[in-house]
Amino acid sequence: MNKKNWWGVVIVLLISSLVLYFDLKSTPLATLRSAAGQIVPWRLVLVFLAMGLSYLCEALILRLLAKRPGTASRSFWSYMRIPLIQALFNGITPMATGGQPSQLAAMVEMGMSGGRATSILMMKFICYQLVVLAAYVTAFVFGFHLVAGKFAALAVFIFLGFALHVCSIILLLLAMFAHDWTVKAVKGVMRLLGRIFGQKKAQVWEKSTLEQVESFYQESQALKAERKKLWGVVLLTAGQLACYYSAPYLTLRALGQPVDYWQVTLMTILIIMFMAVIPLPGASGGAEFSFQTLFASFISQSGVVVLAMFLWRFATYFFGMLLGLVGWSFKPAKVRD
Repeated sequence: MNKKNWWGVVIVLLISSLVLYFDLKSTPLATLRSAAGQIVPWRLVLVFLAMGLSYLCEALILRLLAKRPGTASRSFWSYMRIPLIQALFNGITPMATGGQPSQLAAMVEMGMSGGRATSILMMKFICYQLVVLAAYVTAFVFGFHLVAGKFAALAVFIFLGFALHVCSIILLLLAMFAHDWTVKAVKGVMRLLGRIFGQKKAQVWEKSTLEQVESFYQESQALKAERKKLWGVVLLTAGQLACYYSAPYLTLRALGQPVDYWQVTLMTILIIMFMAVIPLPGASGGAEFSFQTLFASFISQSGVVVLAMFLWRFATYFFGMLLGLVGWSFKPAKVRD
């Protein structure tokens, strides 16, 4: 990792340490001890197992997409390390911008060509966004009222996160299913931007955007032609997200809380929407705040909320970063197609 990445790690640790300090400062030690005494060890193991299964599903997705006649046979570790590295760079870059480039670099390291790796990642991204759309719409329809009635300010940011994701997915779908219209729309927008920022800049932006639109379209057509592979990737993506979204519920159950899976999972998805609009590495600070704010509404013991928040944050964030460091350190043998 370069110096910029290490600065991301420092920022994450600093903000998380400040959150930990202020929470521990306002929570009596006896309260935390009492909450810790409620931990059921085997249930706590399930939290980390769920995260491990989430990474496993993503590795299987990559392996499935890469499998085709004539390609080289690569070790499973070659694919397993990719989601771990993504977790690391998602965590240390603002708004998870480093995740995709780090995956591409890891796939090139294993001997895959840059073009083939980009194609696979794009197909994975398309399927991921379609499944995420279903999850977000479900959470927004059935869970938004749980937040809007009690936390109006937080609800505004959750709505912004939802709108951001839906807009990006709509643009993706337009690129996939309305190719000609999308090309015309891009050219129209770039003509407008050319009047504001100058024609040279607009031409560069137009070329780059049209290349991405064309790439999305070509990959979506290829993916639609492979129906079995498409459904396999969709099912694995659903499993990946189900494991990830289940982490808060499993954490609360590990602390002996009789919570409802459906309600906790809906609120978890809403929290993730909120985290999407926080421009800090790993959404540091905002993730902890939103978790405590939402889950304190139906957990009476303040010590349990604080402890649950840190267990959840470690399992879904720092655990992935630690595994990512392992994945980054142990490179597979390079096998070219």
